[in-house]
Amino acid sequence: MEAEPPLYPMAGAAGPQGDEDRLGVPDGPEAPLDELVGAYPNYNEEEEERRYYRRKRLGVLKNVLAASAGGMLTYGVYLGLLQMQLILHYDETYREVKYGNMGLPDIDSKMLMGINVTPIAALLYTPVLIRFFGTKWMMFLAVGIYALFVSTNYWERYYTLVPSAVALGMAIVPLWASTGNYITRMAQKYHEYSHYKEQDGQGLKQRPPRGSHAPYLLVFQAIFYSFFHLSFACAQLPMIYFLNHYLYDLNHTLYNVQSCGTNSHGILSGFNKTVLRTLPRSGNLIVVESVLMAVAFLAMLLVLGLCGAAYRPTEEIDLRSVGWGNIFQLPFKHVRDYRLRHLVPFFIYSGFEVLFACTGIALGYGVCSVGLERLAYLLVAYSLGASAASLLGLLGLWLPRPVPLVAGAGVHLLLTFVLFFWAPVPRVLQHSWILYVAAALWGVGSALNKTGLSTLLGILYEDKERQDFIFTIYHWWQAVAIFTVYLGSSLPMKAKLAVLLVTLVAAAVSYLRMEQKLRRGVAPRQPRIPRPQHKVRGYRYLEEDNSDESDTEGEHGDGAEEEAPPAGPRSGPEPAGLGRRPCLYEQAQGGDEQAQGGDGPEEQ
Repeated sequence: MEAEPPLYPMAGAAGPQGDEDRLGVPDGPEAPLDELVGAYPNYNEEEEERRYYRRKRLGVLKNVLAASAGGMLTYGVYLGLLQMQLILHYDETYREVKYGNMGLPDIDSKMLMGINVTPIAALLYTPVLIRFFGTKWMMFLAVGIYALFVSTNYWERYYTLVPSAVALGMAIVPLWASTGNYITRMAQKYHEYSHYKEQDGQGLKQRPPRGSHAPYLLVFQAIFYSFFHLSFACAQLPMIYFLNHYLYDLNHTLYNVQSCGTNSHGILSGFNKTVLRTLPRSGNLIVVESVLMAVAFLAMLLVLGLCGAAYRPTEEIDLRSVGWGNIFQLPFKHVRDYRLRHLVPFFIYSGFEVLFACTGIALGYGVCSVGLERLAYLLVAYSLGASAASLLGLLGLWLPRPVPLVAGAGVHLLLTFVLFFWAPVPRVLQHSWILYVAAALWGVGSALNKTGLSTLLGILYEDKERQDFIFTIYHWWQAVAIFTVYLGSSLPMKAKLAVLLVTLVAAAVSYLRMEQKLRRGVAPRQPRIPRPQHKVRGYRYLEEDNSDESDTEGEHGDGAEEEAPPAGPRSGPEPAGLGRRPCLYEQAQGGDEQAQGGDGPEEQ
């Protein structure tokens, strides 16, 4: 059986007729130069183009998977370390033996204050940081700050823990805003690389229709949140394989606990002050913290090495060149958009529900009734339920857009009603299966909420000039909600459930009202994005066609208007692009022509 000839024969190889081809031209080392360095005779341009864009699409998938894995590892390390640290510092014996009168409870309260209070100011600096560093580098810097927080636990002192907690609080909103922006940009790029053959009548590439990237965005957000929600399970590994061996059982820790669930007040009132049977050795703690530090460093490497850029360099220049004052003001100006105003209750509820899962269900219902040693398994149930349900967001490919978001709200509404009337009995394990089911179902609602909101924002605001502002507003409202939960941690459980219920109903009604306005065709009022003002004119700005122009600029949807050129003849050479002053070379050329008086336009 004869072997198939190669697709591209090597230059200089002997042809089928020996040293000469069919035209009588010698082949091999004595072949003419054109035969050696010229184009391959069997070159297939369409096949090469298809392979090129296939590599581009695989690169986009690699970026999404790397960003998802990096976020999962980062939050798995952060939550696991914080949980282990707070349990160790809660134990009276551990504090007295290890640290004496250093005041660890006061340090922990200030550390939690730094993590929860600092993001309130994030609306002032997040867009500026994202535009200054770029989306990918902002993600890398924020993950590095999380790793810094992990490293400070090697030496637990006020001057290490509190400043690192404040720095981490400053990085929370920039990390989430840049990540949401990054996933949305990857979906737009994947759509561009999948439809590279679409051209208009003149052979130029068409601008994609609005919303055409929505299916890819839905898939990418489902992948990201499926990875991210696994971070809650990863965070329990230090608890399961290390700290659980040192804990007292529930008969000791819950000895003075009288009421749980809806009848409880604050967080674990009556919980025993000693939870450790034996104190862990310092060497073992250092080993655990070193493993967590190595994982945090791996997350940094994933973001640095495997995540590609979200924008082309010229696009990054354009995004910065609108003016830092405008970048600072634009998040506030977007409040005039009725779509954002209607979504604000959902943003707030999104912050409420994730913290209620960790403090209300896990502590107020779980630890309060079945003991601290089962905390890890409750959070694993929540994590696995949320991770699996994130893939349910793919149903949005076939269902109407409001269905996943409203379905998640419906699951939480049903669970909130049930929890409002349920008070589990302390130290009774017969109802423990109900806790696991409730945690898993709450994770289902959380996943539909997070996936639905992020996808909705990426669809409503697909202009690249607005995405970082929109995701900043979203996660800033989440941070405000988490700060509110932190302030109200001592409230009775019924008050917390009532606030959660009212916020959920208001969020669902407000969202459905927004969808109704969109169906009626009510045009949103968006602030105008200023055109880039470039101080340095490079080769890219001498072209008439701005390949980085957004849909907003191309359709003049943001209210920007081009100035009409003045009527009458114009002296000197025509400028290369509309609305652009001639560069120095063109000005000098025009001056020479006027001095010579030969090539310039004749005076009327």
